[in-house]
Amino acid sequence: MTSAASSASSLPYTTAALPTIALVGHPNVGKSVLFHRLTGTYVNVSNYPGTTVEVARAPARFDRTHSLLDTPGVLALPSRSDDERATVRALLNETIKVVVQVGDAKNLRRTLNLTALLAELGVPMAMALNMTDEAQARGVTVDTAALANALAIPVVATVATGGSGVGTLTDALSGARVPAALLKYDDELETHIDQLTRQIETHTPHPVLAARGLAILLLGGDSEVAHWIAQQPGHAAIDAALATRLPPGTGRDTLPARLARERSRAAEALARTVSQQALGKDRTLSLLAGQLAVHRIWGWPLLLVVLYLVYLFVGDFGAGTLVGLLEEDFFGEILNPAVTALVQAHVTVPWLADLLVGDYGLWTMGMTYALALILPIVTTFFLAFGILEDSGYFTRLSVIANRMFAAIGLNGRAVLPMVLGLGCVTMATLTTRILHTPRERLITTFLMALAIPCSAQLGVVLGLLGGISFGATLIWVVSMVVILLATGWLAGKLVSGRRVPLLTELPPMRMPLIGNVLKKTGGRLKWYLMEVIPLFLIGTLIMFVLDRTGALPWLIEAGKPLVTGWLGLPPEASAAFVMGFLRRDFGATGLFALESQLSMVQAVVGMVTITLFVPCIASVMMIVKEQGLRTTALMLAMIMPTAFLVGGLLNHTLRLFF
Repeated sequence: MTSAASSASSLPYTTAALPTIALVGHPNVGKSVLFHRLTGTYVNVSNYPGTTVEVARAPARFDRTHSLLDTPGVLALPSRSDDERATVRALLNETIKVVVQVGDAKNLRRTLNLTALLAELGVPMAMALNMTDEAQARGVTVDTAALANALAIPVVATVATGGSGVGTLTDALSGARVPAALLKYDDELETHIDQLTRQIETHTPHPVLAARGLAILLLGGDSEVAHWIAQQPGHAAIDAALATRLPPGTGRDTLPARLARERSRAAEALARTVSQQALGKDRTLSLLAGQLAVHRIWGWPLLLVVLYLVYLFVGDFGAGTLVGLLEEDFFGEILNPAVTALVQAHVTVPWLADLLVGDYGLWTMGMTYALALILPIVTTFFLAFGILEDSGYFTRLSVIANRMFAAIGLNGRAVLPMVLGLGCVTMATLTTRILHTPRERLITTFLMALAIPCSAQLGVVLGLLGGISFGATLIWVVSMVVILLATGWLAGKLVSGRRVPLLTELPPMRMPLIGNVLKKTGGRLKWYLMEVIPLFLIGTLIMFVLDRTGALPWLIEAGKPLVTGWLGLPPEASAAFVMGFLRRDFGATGLFALESQLSMVQAVVGMVTITLFVPCIASVMMIVKEQGLRTTALMLAMIMPTAFLVGGLLNHTLRLFF
């Protein structure tokens, strides 16, 4: 992602400067689908200023004088995760005219828990009570008229995936009003809320948000509100007022816990008043499937089946079958020869022709890799991710894997990037955006760059070692698992910050809607074509310059002493490590070509080292995009010595026994 220092200028002026209608809601309630319905687009995705969290913004289709902002999903407010902080920052800094809360008709209590706090912010609101079709299937009935009367705002039942109720919602926005408060806190809490509210009104008033809402967020420990107030001239008075607030308490008696508990009680009471659950209808097949997915025993085999199917679809079908058809059959036999002949016939400058269609040509390498190698992989990946996302299984996958990933300082959400890294580390690096904190994204990215082989490389590794012996393959597998766990544990200790406990709501399991999955895939592929292809062209240009200046042959020659002495490999193997930087599987293939010259020990040492060696140039460019140049350089400075250190130690250890 772009730097956290991104400014408002990074967003399209024509939409960022318009009055904003903000979509706010929990994850997996259909905000993005509703955004598409209201704008007709998934474009204009940018990091929200001052954050590394992306939001979608576009002019409203029904009113071009307003900008629609799809804020990240929030589990709860006050904010704790990066997504929640980005949403609060948007509320603080945007010219908010209307907040549209997108709620889950199946779980009205959870929806109203968020409503209770949004109502205190004093912004005109309307509610889109979404997924009413799924609620009806589970026997949940919501009296939207009674709910609208209780909240004093428009409430519209919608099914965003089918477009039902969307027109009614746009008509209702003109009637958006400041909601009625859902509750009064206990007398002790109210005293402190009122005192802080008066101080904010006097010293740091917000141009849009009500002082009472800011006071509740501040007492609840919201860091974004605290940061905003700290930038205001009168913040000293607020600091003094906070110093006299209630004692912080412990456990269930902490101030944030008390505030949250009372909001939950109010939400529960109103939900019972305006909704009904048909007896026995909640025991649907989808609910039972959801319970099975997180079962402490049966959840694990189901997890392994799901991960294996994802790997087969992305790693085998995408990286194997589709890549073979495109790269070898279409590009290799038809398109590239035609382009090469065309260039050679019309470009008379030798170096320019070489730049376009040579060994490191912008077309023959850059575009071929982007379109023939990576595009099939990312297409299948985006489809698989969309299915997991739309089905509701993704959150359950993170729950079941949570305990295992705790050993390396992560929570269960890191499992999907790790597994998808077996298909393509470049695109798996992109999926680290689903993790809540920079610490989690940094550790996961580092582990993937170090110890997760992509599917193409994995196939070459297993092809070489499997042809030697099962023991050679087992040594490689054990070595990679040990390195992954050891470096993950060490990174968890060294990287500042604490492990974030997994806190997530579980949406119901459902059959994915193909139209919804295809729309999301199309939007993500458009992003890929616009933003990732330039990375491949830049990487190819770098390799071309290294080759033309003689630096590439020099690097190969300079590496021979380390490769032959410490690693015990043939001199020719040094070229594999340079090519491995371009593409991981190229390095593995270079060693595979030396199969007849390698002993069992040399084969294992070579494959362990090349697996741990720097990721391919495309992955490096993606890490630069996500983590920044400095962090990427530090990663490479640790990964390269680690690869050769482990490889050399393994070489000398194995020679004691073989």
